[in-house]
Amino acid sequence: KRWNYRTIYSLSIGQGEFSLTPLQMANIAAAIANKGHYYTPHLVKAIGDSKLNYKKTKKKTLVNPEYFDIVHEGMQWVIEESGGTARRARIDSLHYCGKTGTSQNPHGEDHSIFMCFAPRENPKIAMVVFVENGGKGGATSAPIASLLVEKYLYKTIKRIATEEYVLNLKLY
Repeated sequence: KRWNYRTIYSLSIGQGEFSLTPLQMANIAAAIANKGHYYTPHLVKAIGDSKLNYKKTKKKTLVNPEYFDIVHEGMQWVIEESGGTARRARIDSLHYCGKTGTSQNPHGEDHSIFMCFAPRENPKIAMVVFVENGGKGGATSAPIASLLVEKYLYKTIKRIATEEYVLNLKLY
């Protein structure tokens, strides 16, 4: 019940008392994408001619915007560099940013996580894909997210090999 070096070590790798919902993780991805600002998540009640009763209020983090450039660079490397854990999420001609995660599960296969935003410059979408018992984030959640990003930004899927890979994943 006290903080010590073990607590800090565990939290730094997402373990211990660390707990976030996928929605909170997606909002963090949006705050990183926007270099420190975000909007409170909300449910859409109607689309089209219907008016929504939602007031967008920009909220700011306490992090200075200048510090986000290096975070963006690291998150882009996760997808684009040869040693990146999300190489399966690469989309040619699109620079975007992501972070893989693998959440230990004592009751079965680990959970697979990938958070991302795209494109890196002038982001249009931020998301998290969480697959229970999906294994490593780079092997399962990252390619799923990349297909969602591709479909959202380009309205089509051209990476048929990635689509086939995802369709053939053994998810239970």
